[in-house]
Amino acid sequence: MKTLDKQLSARDVVAQLADGMTIGIGGWGPRRKPMALVREIVRSTLKDLTVVAYGGPDVGLLCAAGKVRKVVFGFVSLDVIPLEPHFRRARENGAVDVWELDEGLLQLGLRAAAARLPFLPTRVGLGTDLLKHAPQMRTVQSPYGGEMLLAMPAIELDVALLHVNAADRMGNTRIDGPDPFFDAWFARAAAKCFVSAETLLDTLASEDLDLARRNTFERSLVSGVVHAPAGAHPSSCAPAYGWDLPHLKAYCASAEDPQQTAAYLRDVVGVDEAAYLQRAGGPSRIAALPLPIL
Repeated sequence: MKTLDKQLSARDVVAQLADGMTIGIGGWGPRRKPMALVREIVRSTLKDLTVVAYGGPDVGLLCAAGKVRKVVFGFVSLDVIPLEPHFRRARENGAVDVWELDEGLLQLGLRAAAARLPFLPTRVGLGTDLLKHAPQMRTVQSPYGGEMLLAMPAIELDVALLHVNAADRMGNTRIDGPDPFFDAWFARAAAKCFVSAETLLDTLASEDLDLARRNTFERSLVSGVVHAPAGAHPSSCAPAYGWDLPHLKAYCASAEDPQQTAAYLRDVVGVDEAAYLQRAGGPSRIAALPLPIL
Protein backbone atom coordinates (compact mmCIF):
# COMPACT_ATOMS: atom_id res chain seq x y z
CA MET A 1 0.00 0.00 0.00
CA LYS A 2 1.31 3.41 -0.94
CA THR A 3 2.33 5.62 1.99
CA LEU A 4 0.15 8.68 2.46
CA ASP A 5 2.37 11.70 1.87
CA LYS A 6 0.99 14.85 3.50
CA GLN A 7 3.92 17.14 2.72
CA LEU A 8 2.92 20.61 1.51
CA SER A 9 4.60 23.97 1.10
CA ALA A 10 3.56 26.92 3.25
CA ARG A 11 2.03 28.45 0.14
CA ASP A 12 0.02 25.26 -0.43
CA VAL A 13 -1.38 25.58 3.10
CA VAL A 14 -2.37 29.22 2.69
CA ALA A 15 -4.03 28.39 -0.64
CA GLN A 16 -6.48 26.21 1.34
CA LEU A 17 -7.47 29.11 3.62
CA ALA A 18 -10.21 31.62 2.87
CA ASP A 19 -11.30 35.07 3.96
CA GLY A 20 -13.34 35.07 7.16
CA MET A 21 -12.04 31.75 8.49
CA THR A 22 -11.52 31.05 12.18
CA ILE A 23 -7.89 30.02 12.60
CA GLY A 24 -6.42 28.61 15.80
CA ILE A 25 -2.69 29.10 16.28
CA GLY A 26 -0.79 26.84 18.65
CA GLY A 27 2.20 27.63 20.80
CA TRP A 28 2.26 29.92 23.80
CA GLY A 29 3.28 33.58 23.80
CA PRO A 30 6.77 33.68 22.24
CA ARG A 31 7.16 29.88 22.31
CA ARG A 32 6.90 27.46 19.38
CA LYS A 33 4.69 29.60 17.18
CA PRO A 34 4.17 28.50 13.53
CA MET A 35 5.61 31.80 12.34
CA ALA A 36 6.63 30.58 8.87
CA LEU A 37 2.96 29.81 8.20
CA VAL A 38 1.87 33.10 9.78
CA ARG A 39 4.29 35.03 7.57
CA GLU A 40 2.91 33.27 4.51
CA ILE A 41 -0.57 34.47 5.50
CA VAL A 42 0.85 37.98 5.80
CA ARG A 43 2.18 37.71 2.24
CA SER A 44 -1.22 36.56 0.96
CA THR A 45 -4.44 38.44 0.19
CA LEU A 46 -6.35 36.81 3.06
CA LYS A 47 -8.42 39.10 5.29
CA ASP A 48 -11.17 39.24 7.93
CA LEU A 49 -9.75 36.31 9.92
CA THR A 50 -10.80 35.34 13.42
CA VAL A 51 -7.65 34.28 15.28
CA VAL A 52 -7.79 32.06 18.37
CA ALA A 53 -4.57 31.87 20.35
CA TYR A 54 -2.54 32.08 23.48
CA GLY A 55 -1.01 34.88 21.54
CA GLY A 56 2.45 36.20 20.84
CA PRO A 57 4.07 37.61 17.69
CA ASP A 58 1.66 35.54 15.60
CA VAL A 59 -1.34 37.62 16.64
CA GLY A 60 0.57 40.90 16.54
CA LEU A 61 2.01 40.34 13.07
CA LEU A 62 -1.37 39.39 11.61
CA CYS A 63 -2.92 42.49 13.19
CA ALA A 64 -0.09 44.64 11.84
CA ALA A 65 -0.76 43.30 8.34
CA GLY A 66 -4.49 44.02 8.57
CA LYS A 67 -5.50 40.36 8.30
CA VAL A 68 -7.60 40.13 11.46
CA ARG A 69 -11.24 40.92 12.17
CA LYS A 70 -11.44 39.36 15.64
CA VAL A 71 -9.08 37.89 18.24
CA VAL A 72 -10.17 35.26 20.78
CA PHE A 73 -7.39 35.04 23.34
CA GLY A 74 -6.20 34.20 26.82
CA PHE A 75 -3.34 36.70 26.50
CA VAL A 76 -1.17 38.29 23.80
CA SER A 77 2.35 38.71 25.17
CA LEU A 78 6.02 38.37 24.31
CA ASP A 79 6.89 37.41 27.91
CA VAL A 80 9.96 39.60 28.43
CA ILE A 81 8.01 42.31 26.59
CA PRO A 82 4.69 41.95 28.44
CA LEU A 83 2.36 43.75 26.00
CA GLU A 84 2.51 42.78 22.32
CA PRO A 85 2.58 46.27 20.77
CA HIS A 86 1.02 45.58 17.36
CA PHE A 87 -1.98 43.86 18.98
CA ARG A 88 -2.18 46.62 21.57
CA ARG A 89 -2.27 49.29 18.88
CA ALA A 90 -4.94 47.42 16.89
CA ARG A 91 -7.08 46.99 20.00
CA GLU A 92 -6.69 50.60 21.17
CA ASN A 93 -7.59 51.85 17.69
CA GLY A 94 -10.66 49.62 17.50
CA ALA A 95 -9.25 47.87 14.44
CA VAL A 96 -10.16 44.39 15.77
CA ASP A 97 -12.97 42.88 17.77
CA VAL A 98 -11.87 40.91 20.83
CA TRP A 99 -13.13 38.17 23.07
CA GLU A 100 -10.84 38.10 26.09
CA LEU A 101 -10.94 34.89 28.10
CA ASP A 102 -9.30 33.35 31.10
CA GLU A 103 -6.61 30.90 29.94
CA GLY A 104 -8.59 27.97 31.30
CA LEU A 105 -11.84 29.07 29.67
CA LEU A 106 -10.09 29.21 26.30
CA GLN A 107 -8.93 25.64 26.86
CA LEU A 108 -12.47 24.58 27.81
CA GLY A 109 -13.83 26.14 24.63
CA LEU A 110 -11.35 24.16 22.54
CA ARG A 111 -12.10 20.97 24.48
CA ALA A 112 -15.83 21.40 23.90
CA ALA A 113 -15.23 21.79 20.17
CA ALA A 114 -12.91 18.78 20.20
CA ALA A 115 -15.66 16.68 21.83
CA ARG A 116 -18.24 18.07 19.37
CA LEU A 117 -20.20 19.48 22.32
CA PRO A 118 -21.95 22.87 22.31
CA PHE A 119 -20.40 23.85 25.65
CA LEU A 120 -18.68 22.61 28.79
CA PRO A 121 -19.87 23.62 32.28
CA THR A 122 -17.52 25.34 34.72
CA ARG A 123 -17.51 27.49 37.84
CA VAL A 124 -14.76 29.69 36.37
CA GLY A 125 -15.94 33.23 35.74
CA LEU A 126 -18.91 33.17 38.10
CA GLY A 127 -18.91 36.13 40.47
CA THR A 128 -16.79 38.22 38.05
CA ASP A 129 -17.58 40.79 35.35
CA LEU A 130 -17.02 38.20 32.64
CA LEU A 131 -20.69 37.92 31.70
CA LYS A 132 -21.02 41.71 31.57
CA HIS A 133 -18.16 41.98 29.08
CA ALA A 134 -19.10 38.81 27.17
CA PRO A 135 -22.90 38.92 26.99
CA GLN A 136 -22.93 36.07 24.47
CA MET A 137 -22.03 33.67 27.27
CA ARG A 138 -24.73 31.88 29.23
CA THR A 139 -25.23 30.05 32.50
CA VAL A 140 -26.78 26.61 32.86
CA GLN A 141 -28.39 24.89 35.83
CA SER A 142 -27.00 21.50 36.74
CA PRO A 143 -29.57 18.69 36.61
CA TYR A 144 -27.70 17.16 39.57
CA GLY A 145 -28.49 19.40 42.51
CA GLY A 146 -29.40 22.57 40.68
CA GLU A 147 -26.06 24.43 40.90
CA MET A 148 -25.75 27.35 38.49
CA LEU A 149 -22.68 27.00 36.26
CA LEU A 150 -21.10 28.93 33.41
CA ALA A 151 -21.61 27.28 30.02
CA MET A 152 -18.35 27.86 28.13
CA PRO A 153 -19.29 27.62 24.43
CA ALA A 154 -17.30 25.53 22.00
CA ILE A 155 -14.64 27.40 20.04
CA GLU A 156 -14.85 25.68 16.68
CA LEU A 157 -11.90 26.21 14.35
CA ASP A 158 -11.86 26.00 10.57
CA VAL A 159 -8.10 25.47 10.69
CA ALA A 160 -5.36 24.95 13.29
CA LEU A 161 -1.75 25.92 12.61
CA LEU A 162 0.94 24.29 14.79
CA HIS A 163 4.74 24.06 14.89
CA VAL A 164 6.64 20.99 16.11
CA ASN A 165 10.23 19.84 16.40
CA ALA A 166 9.86 16.90 14.04
CA ALA A 167 7.26 15.27 11.83
CA ASP A 168 7.03 12.65 9.14
CA ARG A 169 5.22 12.73 5.84
CA MET A 170 2.26 10.80 7.25
CA GLY A 171 1.53 13.45 9.88
CA ASN A 172 3.11 11.90 12.96
CA THR A 173 4.59 14.70 15.05
CA ARG A 174 7.05 15.13 17.90
CA ILE A 175 7.38 17.99 20.38
CA ASP A 176 10.73 17.82 22.16
CA GLY A 177 10.43 20.84 24.44
CA PRO A 178 8.70 21.08 27.82
CA ASP A 179 5.88 23.20 26.41
CA PRO A 180 3.27 21.23 24.43
CA PHE A 181 0.60 23.28 26.25
CA PHE A 182 -2.72 23.07 24.39
CA ASP A 183 -1.65 22.21 20.84
CA ALA A 184 -3.53 18.91 20.95
CA TRP A 185 -6.80 20.72 21.71
CA PHE A 186 -6.25 23.11 18.81
CA ALA A 187 -5.72 20.11 16.53
CA ARG A 188 -8.84 18.34 17.78
CA ALA A 189 -11.04 21.46 17.68
CA ALA A 190 -10.27 22.16 14.01
CA ALA A 191 -11.78 20.89 10.80
CA LYS A 192 -8.25 20.87 9.35
CA CYS A 193 -4.84 20.99 11.02
CA PHE A 194 -1.60 22.01 9.31
CA VAL A 195 1.75 21.46 11.00
CA SER A 196 5.12 23.03 10.28
CA ALA A 197 8.20 21.16 11.50
CA GLU A 198 11.86 21.89 12.10
CA THR A 199 12.74 18.42 10.78
CA LEU A 200 10.77 16.35 8.28
CA LEU A 201 11.45 12.63 7.98
CA ASP A 202 9.99 9.92 5.79
CA THR A 203 8.95 8.02 8.91
CA LEU A 204 9.22 8.73 12.61
CA ALA A 205 10.31 5.51 14.32
CA SER A 206 8.24 4.37 17.28
CA GLU A 207 11.12 5.03 19.65
CA ASP A 208 11.29 8.60 18.30
CA LEU A 209 7.59 9.18 18.85
CA ASP A 210 7.60 8.45 22.59
CA LEU A 211 3.83 8.14 22.37
CA ALA A 212 3.20 8.75 26.05
CA ARG A 213 4.81 12.18 26.02
CA ARG A 214 6.04 13.73 22.78
CA ASN A 215 3.42 12.70 20.21
CA THR A 216 0.49 14.68 21.64
CA PHE A 217 -2.09 14.43 18.87
CA GLU A 218 -3.02 11.81 16.32
CA ARG A 219 -1.70 11.86 12.77
CA SER A 220 -5.27 11.37 11.50
CA LEU A 221 -5.92 14.97 12.59
CA VAL A 222 -3.10 16.35 10.42
CA SER A 223 -4.11 17.52 6.96
CA GLY A 224 -0.67 18.65 5.86
CA VAL A 225 2.95 18.95 7.00
CA VAL A 226 5.37 21.73 6.01
CA HIS A 227 9.14 21.45 6.35
CA ALA A 228 10.09 24.77 7.98
CA PRO A 229 13.56 24.85 9.61
CA ALA A 230 13.70 27.83 12.00
CA GLY A 231 9.98 28.16 11.31
CA ALA A 232 9.15 29.37 14.81
CA HIS A 233 11.52 32.36 14.66
CA PRO A 234 11.47 34.89 16.31
CA SER A 235 9.70 32.77 18.93
CA SER A 236 11.58 29.90 20.54
CA CYS A 237 11.48 26.21 19.70
CA ALA A 238 13.05 24.40 22.63
CA PRO A 239 15.41 22.64 22.78
CA ALA A 240 16.51 23.67 19.28
CA TYR A 241 16.74 27.44 19.84
CA GLY A 242 15.52 30.26 22.05
CA TRP A 243 13.59 33.36 21.16
CA ASP A 244 15.38 36.13 19.28
CA LEU A 245 15.20 39.09 21.68
CA PRO A 246 17.06 41.60 19.44
CA HIS A 247 14.69 40.75 16.59
CA LEU A 248 11.65 40.99 18.88
CA LYS A 249 12.79 44.42 20.05
CA ALA A 250 13.12 45.63 16.46
CA TYR A 251 9.73 44.12 15.66
CA CYS A 252 8.18 45.95 18.62
CA ALA A 253 9.82 49.22 17.61
CA SER A 254 8.12 48.91 14.22
CA ALA A 255 4.77 49.36 15.98
CA GLU A 256 5.57 53.00 16.77
CA ASP A 257 3.98 54.31 13.60
CA PRO A 258 2.39 52.95 10.41
CA GLN A 259 5.41 53.77 8.26
CA GLN A 260 7.72 51.66 10.41
CA THR A 261 5.17 48.85 10.43
CA ALA A 262 4.96 48.95 6.64
CA ALA A 263 8.75 48.88 6.43
CA TYR A 264 8.94 45.79 8.66
CA LEU A 265 6.34 43.99 6.58
CA ARG A 266 8.06 44.95 3.33
CA ASP A 267 11.73 44.67 4.23
CA VAL A 268 11.79 41.98 6.95
CA VAL A 269 8.84 39.67 6.29
CA GLY A 270 9.55 40.24 2.61
CA VAL A 271 8.41 38.22 -0.37
CA ASP A 272 9.39 34.72 0.78
CA GLU A 273 10.68 32.74 3.75
CA ALA A 274 14.20 32.25 2.41
CA ALA A 275 14.70 36.01 2.25
CA TYR A 276 13.23 36.43 5.75
CA LEU A 277 15.61 33.88 7.26
CA GLN A 278 18.57 35.48 5.50
CA ARG A 279 17.65 38.86 7.00
CA ALA A 280 17.35 37.18 10.42
CA GLY A 281 20.96 35.99 10.19
CA GLY A 282 20.36 32.59 8.66
CA PRO A 283 19.43 29.22 10.15
CA SER A 284 22.86 28.79 11.80
CA ARG A 285 22.45 32.02 13.79
CA ILE A 286 18.91 31.08 14.80
CA ALA A 287 20.05 27.59 15.87
CA ALA A 288 22.59 29.25 18.19
CA LEU A 289 20.05 31.42 20.01
CA PRO A 290 20.21 30.53 23.73
CA LEU A 291 17.16 29.15 25.48
CA PRO A 292 15.60 31.59 27.97
CA ILE A 293 16.14 30.88 31.65
CA LEU A 294 12.83 31.34 33.43
